[in-house]
Amino acid sequence: MLSYAFVLLHASILLAGFTGVLGRLITLNEGLLVWYRVMMASVFFFIYLAVTKGRIRLPFKDIIRIAWVGLLLCIHWLLFYGSIKYSNVSIGVVCFASVGFFTALIDPFCSKRPFSFREVAFSLLTILGIALIFHFDARYQTGIILGIFSAIAAALLTIENRRVGSDYPLMTFLFYEIAASFVIMSAFLPLYLSFFPVPTIVPSMSDFIYLLLLSSFCTVGMFSLQIEALKRLSSFTVNLSYNLEPVYSIILAMIIFNEAKDLNFSFYVGLILICASVILQSYVHWNTFKKIQAVAKRSSRKN
Repeated sequence: MLSYAFVLLHASILLAGFTGVLGRLITLNEGLLVWYRVMMASVFFFIYLAVTKGRIRLPFKDIIRIAWVGLLLCIHWLLFYGSIKYSNVSIGVVCFASVGFFTALIDPFCSKRPFSFREVAFSLLTILGIALIFHFDARYQTGIILGIFSAIAAALLTIENRRVGSDYPLMTFLFYEIAASFVIMSAFLPLYLSFFPVPTIVPSMSDFIYLLLLSSFCTVGMFSLQIEALKRLSSFTVNLSYNLEPVYSIILAMIIFNEAKDLNFSFYVGLILICASVILQSYVHWNTFKKIQAVAKRSSRKN
């Protein structure tokens, strides 16, 4: 059963990796892409909750509280897909990998926990890797800047998801987070399109199919698989495994878009530094986790 849980976990990570690929395949600009994604995903989340008899109703004050997280989600996705549109999938997801660095800087202030210099030191490898990539081709600098801001928004989103989301059933929380994102995007989309005009807001048939895949399999499906995996695996293992998401995305982008031909030696050196940062952080967190488990076992034996 444990191996089955790992299959589900990595299937969910693979679906997460496809979000960047689909963002590249969809020809709509990032504003319309996010608007359609949150609109469709809201419907799919509602259907999921109705079919599984999950909790749907929440008090209005709780909905307003979750809406703040929905705003962060909008900002993160707009910047993330903007990064991909202005560069490519590999650049976008590599910049997203810097979320660990910004979380290490921001989280101590939000959660009032001690500041970890080790986390920051490891994460600086990611920043060094991005700096190398930033200079390898001026064409991608706008995409890299958007990707870094996307990572900052993702760090804030991760912290707020943990703080606010822990008070609600996960799929219920995600439904209201996505639905709030749709309301916010609907309110601001006319202004957004006035700055970034498009010839049409209606997706082509291929875009519509990709949007359906993005909002169903890569959003609701991804989280439902993650929840099933969490029934048999620890949240620590799941979070640690999700460090592979950028790697999956880059491999998929190289296969589907042949992005390897656009990337030079500096990119691969930067990617190696980012992977080293992820591996070092994973190793340290895993050792810490094992020590906590060992202490808990000794304590239970004494009792």
